[in-house]
Amino acid sequence: MGTKGNKAKTHRASAKRLRRTRTGKVVARKAFGSHLLGHKSRKRKRNLRKQSTLAPAAVRNIAKILPHG
Repeated sequence: MGTKGNKAKTHRASAKRLRRTRTGKVVARKAFGSHLLGHKSRKRKRNLRKQSTLAPAAVRNIAKILPHG
């Protein structure tokens, strides 16, 4: 009888906020775009609507909490 390791479980909160692209990058929504928007410029608010890619150092940590893609 062989020994089995633990199953890798997806961190559900992260799965709802992060998405992996076909090339392996991780994209997420930008911060600071949900409230207190009155003093932020039009250009800044427009750029906050875009997705941003996470840094490669962060992607290594994310691979552990999002094991299935």
